[in-house]
Amino acid sequence: MYKIIAAFMFFTRLPLWRFIKVPEEHFKDVVSYWVVVGLFTSSVMAGTLWVLSQIMPVPVAVICAIISRILLTGALHEDGLADFFDGFGGGKSREHILKIMKDSHIGSYGVISLILYFITLLALLISLPVNVACCVILVGDPVNKYITSFITFKLPYARKEEESKSKIIYKRSGIIPILMGLIISILLLIVWLEPRFYIAVAAPVLLFYFLTLFMKRKIGGYTGDCCGALFLLCEITFYFAVVIINNYNGIIFGQAYLG
Repeated sequence: MYKIIAAFMFFTRLPLWRFIKVPEEHFKDVVSYWVVVGLFTSSVMAGTLWVLSQIMPVPVAVICAIISRILLTGALHEDGLADFFDGFGGGKSREHILKIMKDSHIGSYGVISLILYFITLLALLISLPVNVACCVILVGDPVNKYITSFITFKLPYARKEEESKSKIIYKRSGIIPILMGLIISILLLIVWLEPRFYIAVAAPVLLFYFLTLFMKRKIGGYTGDCCGALFLLCEITFYFAVVIINNYNGIIFGQAYLG
């Protein structure tokens, strides 16, 4: 239980620290229970979208839903995305990339990446029917956090622990959180998505594979910023795949109807 609470403390702005003291060693396991946090953040985001879409235009509801998750997480993942693109976009060597990513100031690559990310996220979500978009959010957030958590198996940490921004090096997941995350992911797919969308999970898995190879070649491992960026990129790739499948089926059925 302490490990799950630590994950909520680390990945959200919920003031749990006011009510419970978690031993520091449990914060090394937060990535293992990231998927559980995703269940909460996705529920808030999807719930916000569903409720507000009943009383205001869908694009406005989608923007508010995105804002709701940002408020919950304190833009932790978006900060990682900006630092990731600043580092890998402007860095000339491993040391230079790591130095840029550790700098709290945002550069042009980071700004551009955030602008493009939010525009793309908004466009993808409003291109889906509201009920489908809500279901996709409920699945996409936790499932892609689960996929991203395997970065601790694929790569070593790129810095020394004392050089980390959070002063924490994540542990590899144990068998219990791995199985728990797998069961949660499968149940979410079965409950919330039509079978035609299941194949969309292959898109973030492939992105995970190639991006981790890229990180290994450039910096020899991963950082916390890499985790946040990888999650958002995997999630938006999943949404891309869902939209393509949805539109492709629409074209096929439309042609059959016209024929």
